[in-house]
Amino acid sequence: MSDIKFGTDGWRAIIADGYTFHNLNIVTQATGRWISDEKITQNGVVIGYDSRFLSKKFARYSASVFAAMDIPVRISNSITPTPAVSLAAKQYNAAGIVITASHNPPEYNGFKIKAPFGGSATPDQIAGVEQKLKEDIRPLRVENFKSYLKSGQIRVVDFTLEYIRDIQNKIDLDAIRRSKIKIAHDPMYGAGQGVVKRLLADQVVEIRSEINPSFGGIAPEPIISKLDPLSEIVVNEGCAVGLANDGDADRIGMMDEKGNFVDSHRILSLLVEYLHREKGLTGTIVKTFSTTNMLEKQAAEYGLDIETTPIGFKYIAEIILNGDVLVGGEESGGLAAKGHIPERDGIYIGLLITEMMVKTGKKLSQLVEELFQEYGPHAYFRNDMNTDEKKKNAMMAYCKNKKLDHIGGLNVVSWQNTDGIKHIMEDGSWLLVRPSGTEPVLRIYSEAPTVEQAENLVEDASSWVDNPQILE
Repeated sequence: MSDIKFGTDGWRAIIADGYTFHNLNIVTQATGRWISDEKITQNGVVIGYDSRFLSKKFARYSASVFAAMDIPVRISNSITPTPAVSLAAKQYNAAGIVITASHNPPEYNGFKIKAPFGGSATPDQIAGVEQKLKEDIRPLRVENFKSYLKSGQIRVVDFTLEYIRDIQNKIDLDAIRRSKIKIAHDPMYGAGQGVVKRLLADQVVEIRSEINPSFGGIAPEPIISKLDPLSEIVVNEGCAVGLANDGDADRIGMMDEKGNFVDSHRILSLLVEYLHREKGLTGTIVKTFSTTNMLEKQAAEYGLDIETTPIGFKYIAEIILNGDVLVGGEESGGLAAKGHIPERDGIYIGLLITEMMVKTGKKLSQLVEELFQEYGPHAYFRNDMNTDEKKKNAMMAYCKNKKLDHIGGLNVVSWQNTDGIKHIMEDGSWLLVRPSGTEPVLRIYSEAPTVEQAENLVEDASSWVDNPQILE
């Protein structure tokens, strides 16, 4: 029985500690048994990998384990954005495997599972894999990767090229080209490097677009604290927009023409405006528990349904599969839009907002300001606190017991526990405390009318983590 656990989006662990070839062998076998026993597909797996240390070798090793189980494999010919693997899973009606730790720090690697419908495996499907991990699985002896290539059990495919062709059919690239705007793209040394450049050539200024497994010493997460280089290049090069993607390119962060950060909350709200008001599309708005309340106001304005899920895109994907969804998204930058695969796609979403800019003739800063004018100010802040298990658990217990009832000078009037504990303030602002599922981190989020108030809420709540009172 294995102690390997899947978090909100796959299995992740520190390389050479929990993430070893031995454990990868076990996880791959469990996934292979799930595919075979549950009859997920007869078309095998498609495998992609990111730019992390040893990702290519891990991917080839996993491919060899699948091949040894007589499961046919198509593997990427190079580093590949996760959405490209999801698209390939749909195109080949295969299960998708991505060797990536997404936005985690450089010392991590991971194993994501995609379903044949072209999105994250559903919670029930992941539970099926976890059930297999409980079985007595011994390491499977595998042959050399090249021997499986020679026998045809493993085939090499250019998934990124197929993905680029798909985007060319969905985004009005001609309109973007005619606008002659300049676009900055920051793949943060990750798997998205070169893709936007291949689509729009000389209009794109790339930074941090070479292989660097250390990611420049930071976790490749497209959040404001890690995107100073993108902000600078947007301003210095006169770019109309800056696009940033995480390590496997399924998340998005943006900069407006002034070098100001546009977070996933604003992007998701802009997608609602563009797809519904400009393009006339309808459907349910789906958001995770930590995402902006502006979406509720938009849903009411347009008569659209809205659903809130626990944090993790797999919950959104499940609703997309079973219903008519206009947009779906999470605070961490994973967003999906109608007309594309049921999957987060940082590159596609960034280009869709760029299309919105050129089609409306408005700057990104103007589009964001119009949101605030129509739905009121919404400021967001988040703190990821590294802490020990004892303090993390004590803080969660303190919040669950509703002892944190006064934050940042405001009274808490109600609590919600869909995923973590959300504290609703007397003025409608909120603060969420939630433990990470993949790292030794406590995440504290807030939304309020001003940046100052949002920061104050988070700072006040964060101060309690080290308070001896909560350990009593």
